[in-house]
Amino acid sequence: MLRKVLLIGKGARSLVPLLVGLALAAALVPVGFGLLYGARTIHDLLTENKQLKQAITNLTQEDQIGYAKVLSQEKRDGRLCTTLKFVETARDDKLKRILEKEFTVEGDVIHFDALIVSFGDKMVMDGRQKALYLWRRVYGEDTAPADGFPIEEPGKQPKRYKDLLAKLGAPEQKMFWKAIWDLANNPDGLRRYDIKAVYGNAVYTQLRPGLIYVFKITPAGQVYPETVLDM
Repeated sequence: MLRKVLLIGKGARSLVPLLVGLALAAALVPVGFGLLYGARTIHDLLTENKQLKQAITNLTQEDQIGYAKVLSQEKRDGRLCTTLKFVETARDDKLKRILEKEFTVEGDVIHFDALIVSFGDKMVMDGRQKALYLWRRVYGEDTAPADGFPIEEPGKQPKRYKDLLAKLGAPEQKMFWKAIWDLANNPDGLRRYDIKAVYGNAVYTQLRPGLIYVFKITPAGQVYPETVLDM
């Protein structure tokens, strides 16, 4: 009897490593699948997700997207500096401010750099040209773009498009905006998904007090400023 107990105990002990191994394997299966799925999620999202394509198709034609105005211009250490207010307005209400920042930039010729993302026929169901934009930075004429002041936080969902992907889950939304922001550093990266980004040709103008510089965008994604008197 004692011999049987010992044999059973020995057999149970031999099963422990096997059971532990099986438990670890079971635990790793979801992780491995998640990693594999994560590697191809952006591909699936951009090629097969009908909700994303419908959201892009529903992009309305935008007109006014914000404005800038001079708060002050003064000499500092012998160099002219411009302090300006930059405002971004809501898509459905030109009077609603969704982003407001102040910058002090050297000089009076100011560059406003935007990442323009235009979508081709594969991404737009109705075949009409659609585009969205992401403000990147503000800088003066004698300042390197990389040293400019950031407007939007790279990788984050812009407030202006908060409702654009409402039907997608939070992980898919985060993944989409990260991919879009990555275009700024890799413009050819998503070309196979029929997404094109035009950036680097920043809108620039000479700013003067007493004027408001209204930024507008065309359906093709061209940003341009219109000058009006500050009332």
